[in-house]
Amino acid sequence: MRPFRFGYQIRCPRSAGDLITEARAAEEAGFDVVHTWDHVVGGPDGWSPLAPLTGIAAATTRIRVGPLVLNNDFHHPVHLAREIATIDHLSGGRVELGIGAGHSFPEYEAIGQAFDPPRVRKARLAEAVEIIRELLAGHVVTFDGEHYQLDGVRTMKSAQSRVPILVGVNGKTALTHAAHHADIIGLTMFGRTLEDGNRHEARWEPARIDTTIEHIRSAAADRWNDLELNALVQAVAITDDRNAAAADLASRVPGLTAEEALVAPFLALGTHRQIADHLLRCRERWAISYYSVRDIESFAPVIEILRDHDSSALGATQGATG
Repeated sequence: MRPFRFGYQIRCPRSAGDLITEARAAEEAGFDVVHTWDHVVGGPDGWSPLAPLTGIAAATTRIRVGPLVLNNDFHHPVHLAREIATIDHLSGGRVELGIGAGHSFPEYEAIGQAFDPPRVRKARLAEAVEIIRELLAGHVVTFDGEHYQLDGVRTMKSAQSRVPILVGVNGKTALTHAAHHADIIGLTMFGRTLEDGNRHEARWEPARIDTTIEHIRSAAADRWNDLELNALVQAVAITDDRNAAAADLASRVPGLTAEEALVAPFLALGTHRQIADHLLRCRERWAISYYSVRDIESFAPVIEILRDHDSSALGATQGATG
């Protein structure tokens, strides 16, 4: 079973100093990755997704860096490959790339860019992932797709032999492509986009997650054991009453029931021990081993519990086979 990894998504630091302080705190707390995010109308505190990664890497020693996730429609794959390769060299080979198809139509409207149907955006993302992979590997790329055409393009090769690419998508066709080409699949399991264009209905029925994971497993075939599954935890609530926390969230999140809130991998409710047990159950059932959160202090004790669990399990296995 794949060991746990944990990401911290930086929100809206007020200054460069705050950004670095958060990143160092995440590293100290045991997180594996610091994430930025990509929204072009983020307001006065809306940091760009790529430039901060170099500063974070320079101010830390171990933690990996990467966006969760870039909107593919806002980044041409050739230019993006150049940026990612450069950051990979500047960070000493610590970059990861998270990328998705875009979902917030108000952002497209704000900058005068066409908001294509989901099928088109996902197809464009699939082409971009293939191009970026080849460019980061140092290959000369000629590509004649529906959305991108390249003629003998070559960019800087990444410092890592293979930059991990996380693809965040929904839908069978997009998930099949991700299972064939991604290193990490970012699960969201959202449903209908709400009127504000930013929020979505939660579609976190356990049976639906079961079906999605089985589809990924089948599509991945021999790649299954090499794939990592990620869940962005939407809320961390440290409480002695999990049921009350679940009921409260269900009352505020469209499409979510209290029963689903208690089992969904996208929520972390309860005491630190209960949350750790919950994530262990999610890993056992759905093979989700990589969790990203937006709260260092509340979640750090959970990391410690799960690291101890994996370390003890590894020791027991080695003892049994030694």
